[in-house]
Amino acid sequence: MKGFRRRARGIALFDQLGPGLVTGAADDDPSGIATYSQAGAQFGFGLLWTMILTYPLMSAIQLVSARIGRVTGCGLATNLRAVLPGWSVLGLVLLLFVANTINVGADLAAMGAAGALVAGGGEHGFTIAFAVLSLSLQLFIPYKRYAKILKWLTLVLLAYVAVVFMAKVDWGQAATGLLPTRANTSREAILTIVAIFGTTISPYLFFWQSAQEVEEVDGDQEAKPLKEAPRQAPAEIKRMRIDTFTGMAISNLIAMAVIISAAATLHAAGKTDIKSAADAAEALRPAAGPFAFALFSLGIIGTGLLAVPVLAGSAAYAFGESRGWKCGLNYKPWEAIGFYTIIGLATLLGVAIDWSPVDPMRALFWSAVINGVVAIPIMAAMMLVVARHRQMGRFTAGPILTVLGWIATAVMALAVVAMTAASLR
Repeated sequence: MKGFRRRARGIALFDQLGPGLVTGAADDDPSGIATYSQAGAQFGFGLLWTMILTYPLMSAIQLVSARIGRVTGCGLATNLRAVLPGWSVLGLVLLLFVANTINVGADLAAMGAAGALVAGGGEHGFTIAFAVLSLSLQLFIPYKRYAKILKWLTLVLLAYVAVVFMAKVDWGQAATGLLPTRANTSREAILTIVAIFGTTISPYLFFWQSAQEVEEVDGDQEAKPLKEAPRQAPAEIKRMRIDTFTGMAISNLIAMAVIISAAATLHAAGKTDIKSAADAAEALRPAAGPFAFALFSLGIIGTGLLAVPVLAGSAAYAFGESRGWKCGLNYKPWEAIGFYTIIGLATLLGVAIDWSPVDPMRALFWSAVINGVVAIPIMAAMMLVVARHRQMGRFTAGPILTVLGWIATAVMALAVVAMTAASLR
């Protein structure tokens, strides 16, 4: 009986997870895995403390984005238009589209390379196949089923936890890495730290989680925006907190697992130059064995299948909402032509980047720069929105969420300044 109750509670908890869980898992996309692998390979356990620092900040800003969507029943771009000039919202959205498209290209390329490593064959063929699969999921699968697919895809992240237990980890050294007692201030360390912040706190995640809260309302006849149905607020706000805190915790724990794996294997073996997630997987083969290599590679493919739709979809939500289009995966493709056109365009341009002579790591660097610059005004505007009674009614953010949200905004601003200064050294 007790075992049955525990299983029932576990199922009930999993049922409360959705937009926040998928958003957190999508944060660990192949590009993010490359960043965390490089951090572990180059600096060992020395940058693990960044995961402790970013957790409350990313949780706060993602909770703000979820709250805005669930309370107002409108996506983030629609709400931003209330506090920013229309031209500035459109400019930010266009920059977001560019950054997301670069990220889509890098993720598809990493998935193609991982597929070729595991199964053999040409990388470009796998890249195209994964792009078609990702696009097909968004175009032809009903939203409720598609959301469940994304939710279950988060389990692929367990592959990175498994890799940790296959490596010989000095847990004492790993524990010391959780505290920034001997902070590395070299140019390379600062750029890596900024890249970690840009990976964990990224604008596309804001737009996606807010939009998914709106989709949850649109897909349920009994659900309404909390401004219109305040009686639903206690249960929904509790659900959003559980969902967001859990999703961001999983995101950071997986990032820590990747850093620890790379530190215990690649850094220990003197392999400090990692240029992509597939490069990290290949380097793991001699250091941790073929099974760890296979798990790491399959994790890249799985997280890519999760992240590419989120990247392309968040760009479509942002652009479509800024133009007043019909937006949402609840619509059929012919019912929201503009929205689905942006999804297709972001995916196809991502494939084109894979075939172009553009250096993917250089492109990712500029994507991180764009994301960092775009994140600051978007985060500041989000904090203004979540404090406005006109938009949020009585569901404005409380003092703790407000303070953490503004701290996250300030940290991102400092990160961009640090990146600029380090780049000019």
